[in-house]
Amino acid sequence: MKRIIVLSLMTCACLAMSAQSTARKFVLKNSTDGQSELTCYLPQNPTGRAVVDCPGGGYSHLAMDHEGHQWAEYFNKQGIAFFVLKYRMPKGDRNIPLGDAYQAMRTVRDSATVWHINKEDVGIMGFSAGGHLASSVSTHAEYDARPNFSILFYPVISMDEKVSHKGSCVNFLGEERKTNPKLVKEWSNDKAVRRHLTPPAIILLSSDDEVVPPVTNGVAYYSSMRNEGNECTMHIYPTCGHGWGFRDAEHGFPYHEQMLSDLTCWLNHVKAPKENAVRVACIGNSITDGFGIGMAPVKGYPAQLQKKLGNGYEVKNFGVSARTMMNKGDIPYMKELAWRDAQAFDPNIVIIKLGTNDSKTHNWAKGADEYRQSMQEMIDTLKALPSNPKIYLCSPIPAFKDSWTISDSVIVNGEMPIIQKLAKKNKCGFIDLHTLFNYKDMMLKDGIHPNAKGAEKMAEIVFDVLANDPQPIQSGKASGKKTSSKAVKKSNQRR
Repeated sequence: MKRIIVLSLMTCACLAMSAQSTARKFVLKNSTDGQSELTCYLPQNPTGRAVVDCPGGGYSHLAMDHEGHQWAEYFNKQGIAFFVLKYRMPKGDRNIPLGDAYQAMRTVRDSATVWHINKEDVGIMGFSAGGHLASSVSTHAEYDARPNFSILFYPVISMDEKVSHKGSCVNFLGEERKTNPKLVKEWSNDKAVRRHLTPPAIILLSSDDEVVPPVTNGVAYYSSMRNEGNECTMHIYPTCGHGWGFRDAEHGFPYHEQMLSDLTCWLNHVKAPKENAVRVACIGNSITDGFGIGMAPVKGYPAQLQKKLGNGYEVKNFGVSARTMMNKGDIPYMKELAWRDAQAFDPNIVIIKLGTNDSKTHNWAKGADEYRQSMQEMIDTLKALPSNPKIYLCSPIPAFKDSWTISDSVIVNGEMPIIQKLAKKNKCGFIDLHTLFNYKDMMLKDGIHPNAKGAEKMAEIVFDVLANDPQPIQSGKASGKKTSSKAVKKSNQRR
């Protein structure tokens, strides 16, 4: 779907705001037929944060007031821009509401400068079926439409009508649900949560909800998020069933003030990177992913690197377990969503650590040339990005055991010479993790994966290389400035 921004409406809205400080509400068309609309509430004192709201209604209608417009003042008082999405009903075609939600997210980000919004601080909120739509965007959308955080009220999560809200399932999937169990599974969003890639979420619901069973929906999403190590918070209120939205005690929801307090506390906890933060992409296999480390998104090496670099940097983990650099390997990294996400992130710095799985007997049989060519392809793709990133090639850490036929000999004698030559040829940085990470006592029992202490040590090694690199690093596009190695050190000193 084409990105639709009605400039005339925006211009009129801006003029109205200039003439009258309280007139900060305006409406934009969100679809070519004009039936989807985005009602915009811009705060007087913006913090840069924004929330796109998807009201509920079983995918048959929309509860636009208590699950929509009534929330505007709450968010605007906190300096948060608020957008109420009037999405079209699917009538069996799920792409209709999905397209409206994707378009709304893109419109907010496309208009970030005009509306004083930080593109990396745009969340989505949804109620009931709107919660399913919000969680669908969180789990299925491409990077540019995926939110940075999710707020889910008593959400429909499962598309299995036996354990969910039947009307929502029927309306969203249509008749195809009866003959296509894969489709039901695909859009049951507890089964679509992706490690590192699905954004942090808060779930708020009632224990006695008889419309959308909490255990097989909201609780199931929380469990999946927690199992993947992603950040997720849940608040369960004892009574009041389904559909309370912004209603207060007088209108049937006695926990209204407590709910607002819970939500506010969580919003204050979710920190966004600075708008001009230096973007760091960590590309790799299970060692980058954080295999075997509990809460790897918090304790893995990219997360530890983030702590060391400070809030002037935005470090993202694009590691995927078991992947190879080789495009002809058993599970190539460059065929993964994480690779597409890493490019869409438009990083200023890229740290590539792939090769451990390539050393397996059946993979290395493809040949050293395949390894070389695939790595060169990755480098060429990254060099072509608008951000023109500084690329660091890492040698794999030592394989202290030959688990899964992983060979340290192949890493040392086969891969490392290639990595070093390519680093020199392409003017990339080189991080010799194989030499610098000689900590057998910081490994899991398999001898392949670092434990939490090992991940911290890896982060320390990478940080030291970044901090001492004499070549300046391009910062975020919005600032147009450069960040040198001295700035990295200063950032660390301020922590």
